[in-house]
Amino acid sequence: QVQLVESGGGSVQAGGSLRLSCVASGLSYSNRCMGWFRQAPGKEREGVATIYTSSGTTYYADSVRGRFTISQDNAKNTLYLQIDSLAPEDTAMYSCAAARSLGRGGGTCYSLLVRSRGDNYWGQGTQVTVSS
Repeated sequence: QVQLVESGGGSVQAGGSLRLSCVASGLSYSNRCMGWFRQAPGKEREGVATIYTSSGTTYYADSVRGRFTISQDNAKNTLYLQIDSLAPEDTAMYSCAAARSLGRGGGTCYSLLVRSRGDNYWGQGTQVTVSS
């Protein structure tokens, strides 16, 4: 059984930082696209950062580039998201996603995970709330 378990969310003031974690189990961590998505109330879920676990190739949405850093610990099957300079508009439920298939499908991990969001493995999410 595949499980993605996130942690690290919380309530912080604007300008603060958080480090989110996602521990993956029940799947082969190598050669897989993984990433972080977020969904704010009343808005669609958006991809914020992705990584290809074998090469470490990363991608960031324009809205978070320069403030968010995705990383991993392959030995622990763990994905991280470092979030700096938090702003109220970053308030959302942050979820970890893993592509169901191995590889990148001929494109980028971001496009794969966004395109196949209905088929991805998902964690339960961790809430990030930023106050001004």
